[in-house]
Amino acid sequence: MKERRSFEKEGRRRGIYILPNVFTSLNIFFGFFAIISSIDGKFCTAALSILIAMLFDILDGKIARATCTTSKFGVEYDSLADLISFGLAPGLMMYQWALQPLGRIGWLAGFLFMACGALRLARFNTQVGTTSSDHFVGLPIPAGAGMNAATVLLCNRFGIEGDANSIWILVMLYTLSFLMVSTIKYDSFKKAELFTKMNFNVLVAIVLILIFIAAQPSIALFVLGVTYVVSGPFSTLRRHKWTKREKSEARETDKQTLSP
Repeated sequence: MKERRSFEKEGRRRGIYILPNVFTSLNIFFGFFAIISSIDGKFCTAALSILIAMLFDILDGKIARATCTTSKFGVEYDSLADLISFGLAPGLMMYQWALQPLGRIGWLAGFLFMACGALRLARFNTQVGTTSSDHFVGLPIPAGAGMNAATVLLCNRFGIEGDANSIWILVMLYTLSFLMVSTIKYDSFKKAELFTKMNFNVLVAIVLILIFIAAQPSIALFVLGVTYVVSGPFSTLRRHKWTKREKSEARETDKQTLSP
């Protein structure tokens, strides 16, 4: 009887561990589908597939933490999935969509985005458990991929061809690549108080954002993407300014203390 209970418990444990990895596999599936769609010239489909992969990437982590089934295998598998869905897929998509006329410079930009994404993931894996989970160090690779996908959808919304803005897309890819490997901090939105205590005005703002996304998804996603990408450098400058002001006030206080 005891052995049977142990077997059933082990079976449930294995089932729980399988669940987050299924969502990670769906992340890879849509990332691979985005690659196929880009090769076929279906760039909106590729962009949507990347966004769906982002959804599954969020869910696998949430489910693993909620069911206490986080593991080293899951972390490594998730990173490999992210490299395909948010490194290779958007890099190839942007090259096929906008950067192909630039030739070697174009595909090197796509490669740089993927390489910086890989470096970002490797650094993240080495920092797990040693840094605060309240912030990401560098732009998360899903956010960079989402920015690329939102750009494709926005341009399609207004009938703008990608190859007509090759230089701007090139600059965007280089900027996103730099931000991913930078030490600029980005909010991870993992603070428990964000979900336990919420101001009424914040709740209203969230509802309005959801309405905006439902009414104009391509515009809303692009605006949200730009806001998050810019939030890191803006917060860094604000913290630097605040620290500088505190040091200045401390020096003034020391002068007043030492003066007779």
